[in-house]
Amino acid sequence: MSHSFACRRSLRAAATVFAVVLAAWLSWGIGDASAATPGTLTAQFGTTYDADNLNPFVGYSGTSYEIFHLNYDFLVGYNTDLSPRPELATSWETTPDGKVWTFHLREGVKWQDGEPFTAADVVFTYTYIIKNDLTAFTSYTNNIEKVEALDDFTVTMTCSKPKANMLRLWIPILPEHIWSKVPGKRAGNDYINEPPIVGTGPFQTVEVKKGGYIKLVKNPNYWVEGKPTIDELVIAIYQNADTMTQDLKTGALDYALGIPAAQFTALAAEPSLATNHATLRYFDELCMNCYDSPDSLGDPVLRDPKFRQAISWAVDKQKIVAFAYGGYATVGQSIITPDVPTYAWSPAPEETFGFDLEKAKQMLDAAGYKDANGDGVREHDGKPIDLRLWARSDDVASQSTGKLVAGWFTEIGLKITLQTLDPGAISAALYNRKGSTYAPDYDIYIWGWGEYVDPDYILNVFTSGQIEGWNDPIWSNAEYDKLYERQARTIDPAQRKPLVDRMQQIFYTEAPFIVTNYEQQLEAYNTDKWEGWTRAPEGSGPVALINDNIDTYLNLRPKVAAAEAGSGSGSNNLIYVVVAVAVAAIAVVAVLLLRRGRGRALEE
Repeated sequence: MSHSFACRRSLRAAATVFAVVLAAWLSWGIGDASAATPGTLTAQFGTTYDADNLNPFVGYSGTSYEIFHLNYDFLVGYNTDLSPRPELATSWETTPDGKVWTFHLREGVKWQDGEPFTAADVVFTYTYIIKNDLTAFTSYTNNIEKVEALDDFTVTMTCSKPKANMLRLWIPILPEHIWSKVPGKRAGNDYINEPPIVGTGPFQTVEVKKGGYIKLVKNPNYWVEGKPTIDELVIAIYQNADTMTQDLKTGALDYALGIPAAQFTALAAEPSLATNHATLRYFDELCMNCYDSPDSLGDPVLRDPKFRQAISWAVDKQKIVAFAYGGYATVGQSIITPDVPTYAWSPAPEETFGFDLEKAKQMLDAAGYKDANGDGVREHDGKPIDLRLWARSDDVASQSTGKLVAGWFTEIGLKITLQTLDPGAISAALYNRKGSTYAPDYDIYIWGWGEYVDPDYILNVFTSGQIEGWNDPIWSNAEYDKLYERQARTIDPAQRKPLVDRMQQIFYTEAPFIVTNYEQQLEAYNTDKWEGWTRAPEGSGPVALINDNIDTYLNLRPKVAAAEAGSGSGSNNLIYVVVAVAVAAIAVVAVLLLRRGRGRALEE
């Protein structure tokens, strides 16, 4: 028998096994890194937070908002100190009464499909929001009565009252030639903003795989000369934070957000990585269904401020920070975070809700919520108080908080059903309808809010006009609403602050939210291969996935040493190099085995 056939069969088997092992190794953990295009300079970012919707009038997740700012420009953007800086508007001025604003626009800008950008697009965007009451951005367009184009590159906005936040309007400018074909009712509901998404921003979204990745490519005609440097940005969506962390260590990822606190400290020892526990304008909260309507499907006890105040004493915020966040957070109080220093507010010691289970029990007794039959569960209208408490499936800290809170609430005599739900399911319950009637169907859920440099946005969220919009506790207070209108037209920060402080005090005292903590953004990124990572605010903020400032994406570039050592095609080069080496190894093994086989055959 000739050995040459046997050796070839062995070669095939060896090659197959090697290829299978190689393929398994390459696919382990790197998720959808294959979204990167070979031969391009690609940055691979990872996050555990998916983009819920890439329609800017529907999407609400932080990742969605990051995509919006990368794909579209604003009129006025953010410097690294978060002060206003020109984007599509190069300069602006206002009349002495603060009611008429004139914006001078950048010339020569093109939409990503080659159409020219003009003032007509700005007029269209603002008018479209106002006319169709698109609640995602109506808090910004409040009091804007008229938007007009004086010429192709000059826009005026006339306001009914002075507008304190005019230079802080987080509104992506949309192409009229595309969005004018979308009925306004669909824009705020079921319209799908399919890739490729056309904007004027530094990147264009070209491919999306739900739960997998979002791929953006460089806009070659971007108006900032020489920016961005990278050709592609791939944002991989991870279901498992541990897997994402491992991919960061191996070099399959260049950046990761959502790293478990237990692993974050250890990452600092990795020589190729920098870690950052950044302060955020973000708070986490227990949101309670306060909707005072017979149509609400939430438990009616939550409509009573006295009940909400009582259970606020049954939440140990220090323990939540330590246990759920591993210490990477600070105790929360108000809806304006300490990172908005001009307008931050804290309750006085005598009005602060501390942690005291006995006090919570006493307050519930005083409010009439007693355990009449001695079974350990308090009653309301003769029925046991049985509350649904929901944590988010995409957030481990939310789940940990839920376990703690469920325990404390049980101790004070409430029956609690703790569930972990997909964010989409929670949103569906918040916006639930019975036919055409709004009927929110939840009791308490754990989520969070990000805010902007100017407090107007987060204050507007909780106005009565935002019920069925952003107002997720579905809470209403007449004094709060009046103060909102006053602060919105008060330009002088010194005069505006007392109004904003009083609004925070009202919200805190009525307790539609229990603000548990101010979260820190745990991120890590590769500093061996890349430079240009830019924190915003400088010295304390994150480098990416912060929605306001996009400088990291503009500044990111390969380190010279890394570029000289390879082709400079981003983290996916590691994969291609390994593949090439592995293929070469297979070829060498094949040649050796074939030679050996032929030799033995000849000898026989």
